[in-house]
Amino acid sequence: MKALRALRTLSSKPRKTPLNPTFFHRFYAAQPQEDDSSHTPSLSDSENGSDSVFDSTHYDIPTISSDSKPKIPQKPTWNTKYRSKADELIAQKKKPDDLIFKNSSLAKKLLEAAVCLPSDDEDEEDEEEVVKEEDQKALSVGIIGAPNAGKSALTNYMVGTKVAAVSRKTNTTTHEVLGVMTKGDTQICFFDTPGITLSNRGCPYKDFKVRVESAWSSVNLYDVLIVIFDVHRHLTRPDARVIGLIKRMGAEAHPIQKRVLCMNKIDLVEKKKDLLTVAEQFKDLPGFERHFMISGLKGSGVKDLNQYLMDQAVKRSWEEDPFVMTEEVMKNISLEVVRERLLDHVHQEIPYGIEHRLMDWKELRDGSLRIEQHLITPKLSQRKILVGKKGCKIGRIGMEANEELRSIFKRDVHLILQVVTSYDPSQDGSAPYL
Repeated sequence: MKALRALRTLSSKPRKTPLNPTFFHRFYAAQPQEDDSSHTPSLSDSENGSDSVFDSTHYDIPTISSDSKPKIPQKPTWNTKYRSKADELIAQKKKPDDLIFKNSSLAKKLLEAAVCLPSDDEDEEDEEEVVKEEDQKALSVGIIGAPNAGKSALTNYMVGTKVAAVSRKTNTTTHEVLGVMTKGDTQICFFDTPGITLSNRGCPYKDFKVRVESAWSSVNLYDVLIVIFDVHRHLTRPDARVIGLIKRMGAEAHPIQKRVLCMNKIDLVEKKKDLLTVAEQFKDLPGFERHFMISGLKGSGVKDLNQYLMDQAVKRSWEEDPFVMTEEVMKNISLEVVRERLLDHVHQEIPYGIEHRLMDWKELRDGSLRIEQHLITPKLSQRKILVGKKGCKIGRIGMEANEELRSIFKRDVHLILQVVTSYDPSQDGSAPYL
């Protein structure tokens, strides 16, 4: 009996586990596969890119022209006081049955009210908007200084809108950014440059070779040069490189260019008497025509600087259209806004190694904008950090950037951010991102 049981055991075949054809299709099929409704996302899906793309159309964002917003009742086109006077005059007439006389009187009074509605000041402003080419004045202003001195914040305040990224991190600005301010017959173009420093020997640092050379090569191209530095940091932790930069730019007067020295971030200085000490330190430099104490973030003292720049404008035609924001400027603004949010949420050296590209820019029929940008990371580990758990970090960056772009452009914006990795082909044989 025992021999019979042993014989049955040997003759019985082992059970085979049924293979899932979907498994083989998913990993070995070359053709695209339709999504399986029963499949739940896993970590492998996140690595393959399902969470590395932010698309604002996937979120319930109210459009600017949405009907869900409460409609503001339209104001009458006539002045209320003129309407009341018209009613009083009609009521005083002894012929209430004369409809022709009543209608003509009402129409006459309403016409007078409509003609007198715009004030004289508004008419003057409308006339000032159209400036003849021979009456136009222009000025180019360059802003240079050490990293994190507040150059971008001052540029944004002068222009009145965000054109450059602002962050607490150093080297936020990586290229020259243009901001335009038009007031009356004067147009001022502000050029925000990357931060530059000097070594102890007085030569530009070679660490930021491309940025520094670009900034130094354009120093003499502006009509007015603003040298800005952080006065709060100068009082607490003075830097010999910043002092050397200030003394070098103010060593001698430029024959054509006018230079001014701006002590920025005065709102952070508790004892205002210390500002006079700093002003006394640099008062003997002949290269600076004026000294200003400002706060580019809060706007303190910027009015005096603005008036000085308006007085320095020379007669020449404007270079930028004051009424229309060009597409190139809008593209740069979209990149700067996303970069600012990237620096706010991603820390250490990761944001500086990310390559930021504008891939697509399209204006749709309904007036909205479709903007697609790619964030290219050199390492897969950095890509995972930028994407976050289930795409939470890239989603937060995209939502904040999309909301700010809507407020700047005054229209609906469909922002798409995709995080990709640029692999080194020498390591694993894969093709780099192009």
